[in-house]
Amino acid sequence: MTTHVARRVPVHRGPAAWSAILPGQPAPVPLAGDAVVDVAVVGGGFAGLSAALRLRQIDPGLRVAVLEAGRLAEGASGRNSGFMIDLPHDLSSDDYAGHGVEADRAMIALNRRAIAFAGEAVERFGIPPAFFDRAGKVNGAASATADALNASYAAHLAQLGEPGERLDARGMRELTGSGHYVSGLFTPGTVMLQPAGYIRGLGEGLRRDGVMVAETTPVLKLERRGGGWELATPHGRVSAGAVVLATNGHLESFGFARGRLMHVFLYASMTAELGPEALKALGGAPRWGITPSDPMGTTMRRIDGPQGGNRIVTRSCGSFLPGMEPGEAGLRRAARVHRRKFDERFPMLRGIPMEFAWAGHLCLSRNGVSVMRRLDDGLFAACVQNGLGTARGTLTGIGAAELALGVASDVTRHFGAEAEPPRLPPPPVSTLGANAVLRWREARAARE
Repeated sequence: MTTHVARRVPVHRGPAAWSAILPGQPAPVPLAGDAVVDVAVVGGGFAGLSAALRLRQIDPGLRVAVLEAGRLAEGASGRNSGFMIDLPHDLSSDDYAGHGVEADRAMIALNRRAIAFAGEAVERFGIPPAFFDRAGKVNGAASATADALNASYAAHLAQLGEPGERLDARGMRELTGSGHYVSGLFTPGTVMLQPAGYIRGLGEGLRRDGVMVAETTPVLKLERRGGGWELATPHGRVSAGAVVLATNGHLESFGFARGRLMHVFLYASMTAELGPEALKALGGAPRWGITPSDPMGTTMRRIDGPQGGNRIVTRSCGSFLPGMEPGEAGLRRAARVHRRKFDERFPMLRGIPMEFAWAGHLCLSRNGVSVMRRLDDGLFAACVQNGLGTARGTLTGIGAAELALGVASDVTRHFGAEAEPPRLPPPPVSTLGANAVLRWREARAARE
């Protein structure tokens, strides 16, 4: 009998602000005793809910259960920046360019499939359109060095036949209200999510369609029994013919890919709601998203009332934490950096309080691959999103569902052809080295 015991369950630091700024959710509905299903999905984020939706698309009669350790949209899916990006976005590179023209064209096509899949879910389940805004995004540059990175990325996009509009300092001020940026590169294909609103809406829609979505139901153990699997939770056991692990970095907690996954936490802060005077002083457009031209720079995003209030999000600073548990000291350090970065960009708003600060878990591999594959008979993974959880998570969820039901597609072929994540150097070498690289790259990004 094959058994996989979870060594840890997710630990979060700070509130999931995207969820906190929305109206409160109904009380969680945990698993109520033992259950028998055709497919159990472990994890209720972008990958898990996408897997559940794809399973029901393929076979509407399938009995599907989603088992989420916490609340929907209060794990990693409520702790990102809400960018669903279609273009190459390699966080390990200097300018986001990927792995060559043909490889990037293939990845763009897959990313756009993920966006289309999510857009169809928005329509199907009546998710508010403000939670899925096809607004595009801007790579913002605050220095000549970063402007050169934008020029390099724009040249790569031109090779791909993809549009991009260069913005000068005036255009950036008109968009953001900030005089911090010297230039920008606008690309139209990114969707700006209210990620918690989207995930909540997806979960509620799946429930209405008959999918069991059990919250506060961590899976503590997987056991192979006969031709299926038994999943142990604090509230009962689930027997399933097949299982999809949509747990991102917590794939390692179940004993898979140990010593091969890089667990990085990024930190963010969100302002209190901006009042009329602050909005007048700020100016600019009511919604925009800025990714830094240097991938280790600072992401900024402004939202408005339908997305949870007039607020600005600042995201920067990273920590490599193999134990997958961020500490209060790291969160406080990042919040101080966010305060400085915010004030540099918006001196007219100096003193506006930050209402929320949080840490979000990213799982990366050294070679940038995901783990979307069969792990055992009837056991499939939709994990390791490499910091691209909204689009990549959606894709790996689609792919794992298709694998579980024997459906071949461009998604399954793409991820099936990827190599395994290579092993990391042993600790403490990996921990010290990775954090040193993160600090160096943050320092090099400087004003970005």
